[in-house]
Formats: sequence, structure tokens, C-alpha cells
Amino acid sequence: MKVNTQSVNFNADKKLIDFIQKRMNKLDQFYDKVIDSDVYLKVENTSDKENKIFEARVNVPGDSFVVKKQCKTFEEGTDVAISSLERQLKKRKEKLRAHM
Repeated sequence: MKVNTQSVNFNADKKLIDFIQKRMNKLDQFYDKVIDSDVYLKVENTSDKENKIFEARVNVPGDSFVVKKQCKTFEEGTDVAISSLERQLKKRKEKLRAHM
């Protein structure tokens, strides 16, 4: 799957981008018609420890799923967002099966 990763106001290192790519590729197991995805990494300027925002948009034919998570690290945000996307993709697949 093609993953467009954009980091806003900072430079993401190669390890983080590879981690995100690897995790996003696992979404193909749950729904095989995923076209591509856009990932936005943002850091909020607050004194809060949970200032990292992970936002992902996954495009499928006729629809797109958006998940936005705020966590202490981008890795944690990625894991939480991916599990949420997995649930959404499974739900969509079940709905499509029910209509056939």
C-alpha cells in the first residue's frame, strides 16, 4: 500500500517512517481494496506530555476512513490508530459481504 507520510513542523526520522509504513501495510490483511493512505504527524506546543498527534486517512473505493490520535509518542499513536482502522475496515468488509 502507498503511504504518504508528512511531518508538520519537524523532520521525522527514517526509523519512524519505516515503522509507520510497516504497520499500515498490515491493514491489507483486513481489507484488500485499500487504495492508499495519508499520514500526518504533528507536535503541539503545549506543556502536556501527550503532545504528539497521529492522523491517518485510508482511502478505499467509494469511501475514506480518518483516525486522529493524541499520545506521548508517535509509535503509541500509530498502534492505537491502526487498531481503530482495523476495526473500521473489518466492519466495512462485513457490510459489503452482507449486501452480496
